[in-house]
Amino acid sequence: MSMNPGLTRTPLRRFLDYAVLSVLAFVFALPAIYLLIGSLKPSGEVLNGLSGFLPTNLSFDNYTAVLDSLNSESTGYFWRFMGISLLVAFVVVTGGLFVNSMAAYGLSRLKWRGQNAVFTLVLLLMLIPFESVAVPLFYMFNDQRNTLPILALPFIANAFSVYQFHTFFRTIPPSIEEAARIDGAGPWRTFFAIIVPMSKPAFASVAILTFLIQWGSFLWPVLMVSDPAVRPLPLEMSVFQAQLPPDWGQILAFGVLLVLPVLVVFVFFQRWFVQGVASSAVKG
Repeated sequence: MSMNPGLTRTPLRRFLDYAVLSVLAFVFALPAIYLLIGSLKPSGEVLNGLSGFLPTNLSFDNYTAVLDSLNSESTGYFWRFMGISLLVAFVVVTGGLFVNSMAAYGLSRLKWRGQNAVFTLVLLLMLIPFESVAVPLFYMFNDQRNTLPILALPFIANAFSVYQFHTFFRTIPPSIEEAARIDGAGPWRTFFAIIVPMSKPAFASVAILTFLIQWGSFLWPVLMVSDPAVRPLPLEMSVFQAQLPPDWGQILAFGVLLVLPVLVVFVFFQRWFVQGVASSAVKG
């Protein structure tokens, strides 16, 4: 059986494809490269144009200075800020995976009156930006300002996460659930024993995207937090950056420390995340 000529690639074509992709990857990686190199350079050399990319005079002095500065009694403690951000993100991610996956399962697999109307409402909620409801939420929860629950609880239920789970659950053959019902499994057992194990790519994709959004959340903490004791790390970085005179080497070092947890989460879930993206591309 001969292969389709349109699907075969000559060595030259393959080389050009990889060359173009490599150039694009390098261009997209430039900000990260500049962030890493700049965090290891003296502050006076960070903004020296193209020379700022040259890996010269590298040291970890900026990281030491950031940690020492944030660990002083006047500004607080770096690991406390990190712990607050990790705790809030953990609550939002784990709670969101539980709540949004069950909501999506009820919308995609169970049959009940008003199902289509509720799913339409979920789609409409996806179109509403958070900035348009931030001020009403601020007045609604003004009495709970400077508390950890208020940083997490409003973001557990998420329309986009429900839609992602709903799209993936629709690709699971109904025959699997029919076989489970014949064996006597109810909706709860079917969901936790069959659907969840089969949906690892969807759970990984939602977990990464939710963590990424929540980790970088800034507007809501600005509105709801004025006490340094419950200040998350992105908000603390804005306070640190506003100090004069600005030390760009330390600011970039702070940026690297802020990005590291996101990289760890992605590395942990990347296998299932790639599977989820690949399956969505093939089935969508």
